[in-house]
Amino acid sequence: MPQPKERYETVTEALIALGSNATSSVETSIETLTEALVNLESLTHHSIKISKFYRTPAFPPGSGPDFVNAAALVRTSISATCVLQKLHVIEAEFGRTRNERWAPRTLDLDLIALGDTILPDRETLQQWMDLPLQRQMSEAPDDLILPHPRVQERAFVLVPLNDVAPHWRHPVLGLTVAEMTNRLDPAARAEIRPIAAPPGT
Repeated sequence: MPQPKERYETVTEALIALGSNATSSVETSIETLTEALVNLESLTHHSIKISKFYRTPAFPPGSGPDFVNAAALVRTSISATCVLQKLHVIEAEFGRTRNERWAPRTLDLDLIALGDTILPDRETLQQWMDLPLQRQMSEAPDDLILPHPRVQERAFVLVPLNDVAPHWRHPVLGLTVAEMTNRLDPAARAEIRPIAAPPGT
């Protein structure tokens, strides 16, 4: 009698950027990120990789206090939409509100990439990648865009991400995180200052 085939879950690397520049129920931004990282473990049965914590200027300049930023690599078998929903739940637990774009926030969790997934399609992703800064400040997509359309430009995302996933390759640009980090303006990269080792190290 033929044996039933074993079912294997497809495990993919989710790249997640974390940030905070406002106090939450657990006090400081560093404490907020530390607690949020514990909650991120609910996305996986595997261990997660965590970057150093960095102090970074708010973006756009002058929009609020400095951020504490970090990045995590999470190996997960759930869909991009499910990952995003879980990130929003974690944000809400720390008092995140979405009243104003780029306002100070208690916790910001961005899904930067899920393996080499492109969502919703390559053409839409390219449109958002090409969007001028002025329109970025007033427009936001209604649907999940992957990879994050501005990842290649943002030192506060790339520098922490380079700690945990220097090998990840952008499916449109063909560049790794390490290569994109090296292409940053040195002045912008210098603004991203390490302030703490990864939790648990």
